[in-house]
Amino acid sequence: MNRRDFSSLLAGAAGAAGAGLGLAASGSALAQGAPVEGKHFVRLQTPAPVTLSADKKIEVIEFFWYGCPACFAFEPTADAWKKRLPADVQFRQLPFAFIGPLEHQKMFYALEELGQREALQKRIFNAIHLEGRRINTEADIIAFVTANGVDRAKFVEAWKSFGVNTRLNRGKQLSNAYKIDGVPAIGIQGRFYTAPSLAGGGERAVAVAEFLIQRVRQGG
Repeated sequence: MNRRDFSSLLAGAAGAAGAGLGLAASGSALAQGAPVEGKHFVRLQTPAPVTLSADKKIEVIEFFWYGCPACFAFEPTADAWKKRLPADVQFRQLPFAFIGPLEHQKMFYALEELGQREALQKRIFNAIHLEGRRINTEADIIAFVTANGVDRAKFVEAWKSFGVNTRLNRGKQLSNAYKIDGVPAIGIQGRFYTAPSLAGGGERAVAVAEFLIQRVRQGG
């Protein structure tokens, strides 16, 4: 989903927008050999910041939005991929700052503060996309997470915390630095990004990302 699609969604065209948000093929990423820069992936002209780790792992970020049908479709592929990534790669998810309500980003960060985000990730996606639930407002979100076992007082405290607001701002800065227009998208070490819409599907996006990870290893 890109920003234009999200605007259409807000305008009441969710059905029409959703129909075009699948992992549409734009040509095979690997059928003709190595992925092509500018077609299957983008090289950032100005590198985005990366999280420095003591063991110097390669940072891979999946940008997403809970309300995005394409992100929901990509989630099983991304989940399976992160479990088989080599030890020198650090995978993390990040809510894209420029699509979807701010409350979805705050929910993500507040749950992470409490160590509950991964446990509830699938439930949130399923509630929105399979059950048709609206989890957009602060009240909706507090009710949902409380019903799913999160301590209400602790969640509200995290929701209002300086730490969550700080992470919101950092997430916005990183989303902007990657110059990504839509989600889902995969950022690699602050230098490249690819997406199912670029690579030609979820599995192809993973293949392109692995190609780019290898390029980073080789210093390319």
